[in-house]
Amino acid sequence: MKRKLFDPIAVTGILFLLLFLALAFHIGSYSYQHRMELMSNSYNQRQKIFLAQNTRGSIYAADDSVLAKTETDANGMERRVYPYGELFAHAVGYADFGKSGIEAYANYYLVRSDISLREKMACEAGHKKNPGNDVYTTLQPRIQKAALDALGGERGAILLTEVKTGKILAMVSRPDFDPNTIAQTWKRMKEEDKNTQLLNRATIGLYPPGSTFKIVTALAYLREHDNNYQDYQYDCRGFFSIGKDTIRCFHGERHGHVNFMTSFALSCNSSFANIGVHLDRGGFQRTLHSLLFGQPLPYDLPYSNSYAKVNKDTTDADLMQVAIGQGTTLMTPLHLNMITSAIANGGTLWKPYFVTDVKNADGERIRSFAPENEGQLLSSTEAEIMRSLMADVVEEGTGRGLRGLSYTAAGKTGSAEYSSLTKDSHAWFTGFAPAQNPEVAITVILENAGTGGTVAVPVARQVLDAYFRR
Repeated sequence: MKRKLFDPIAVTGILFLLLFLALAFHIGSYSYQHRMELMSNSYNQRQKIFLAQNTRGSIYAADDSVLAKTETDANGMERRVYPYGELFAHAVGYADFGKSGIEAYANYYLVRSDISLREKMACEAGHKKNPGNDVYTTLQPRIQKAALDALGGERGAILLTEVKTGKILAMVSRPDFDPNTIAQTWKRMKEEDKNTQLLNRATIGLYPPGSTFKIVTALAYLREHDNNYQDYQYDCRGFFSIGKDTIRCFHGERHGHVNFMTSFALSCNSSFANIGVHLDRGGFQRTLHSLLFGQPLPYDLPYSNSYAKVNKDTTDADLMQVAIGQGTTLMTPLHLNMITSAIANGGTLWKPYFVTDVKNADGERIRSFAPENEGQLLSSTEAEIMRSLMADVVEEGTGRGLRGLSYTAAGKTGSAEYSSLTKDSHAWFTGFAPAQNPEVAITVILENAGTGGTVAVPVARQVLDAYFRR
């Protein structure tokens, strides 16, 4: 009798064992990589186990002031407290009725306790819960308050970031809410769609970018005409037409003879419509792709995807609109701030982030979050030219409200039309300071408030004044 070389049952068993081990490894790997999201999922029952054992940790600002903490009354009832009220409503978020902001992002750490085993045993013996881990952030209350004060009663958002690290120093959005009273106001806020107080306009809000998008169009032109962009000439009569379609400069202003630099500084719609229709559509599309349009953004909290469409089928009429940031083009302040920050930083983007450290109740560091380099969005040469263009906006163009200060600044204004039913426009400004060796990037949006130069620039100045008042 011939001896069997393979036992079919044994082979089948080994295959199933290997498949089981591979599946177990995949599940374990996925669970580890996505542990923060899984822990924050409202359906995860482990949260209840952790919260039964541990008191939710505190959240701290960059100056070590408390942004969120848990207080326990005489009856053992816990209550989440936000000492600054609405000041950090969207950035820090809330921990009841679901979670948002840093409360959601750092939930994995806040509900856990990494004190020593001896301390945990002492807490158990005293019938006390373990103190949770604390989270330390990049947020600066003084600048945050200046930003909220500058925004005043207007709807909109302000974002201030460090260009060389990605640290988010301030993020405000209005309308806002007081997270201390969210239990009482939740139902009303969810029902009143017009207020949209829960919407973080800095990251979720989608707006036509208006003339701030000329940053993108200008970069596309630079890439197509890197050797002769300075030769561009145009005579502005206050409008630009192709067939039945016309683009007009703001209030019909005639800018006269302009070159590439003055077209940008004066925010000449006619000139940029002319630039747009003569751009290679494929090149424009590649520029959009390189600036993360249609790409995942390097940001860990919820955000909306910006939208700008250019392809071989895009008509001249549509391309004119895209070139000046109108039509179907939409952007978030977050995305625009990333592009601005990369320009300020020689083309390199650093991932925007909030959390710097996680420490246990004894102050021992559990984890640190280092700045993350996301690579080049544009070359250093392109960034240098764009910085020069944006500096001219402040020195000679629509951003003159930032001229003659104790610091220098550069940027781009925008006045974005958003409805055919009104002449109102969204007021934009995005820029950086100082103009040479930039430290921070700032992006401002005020809904239906007027022009970028007259409304958004003074708001940006208030925030930058606070930053440089050190």
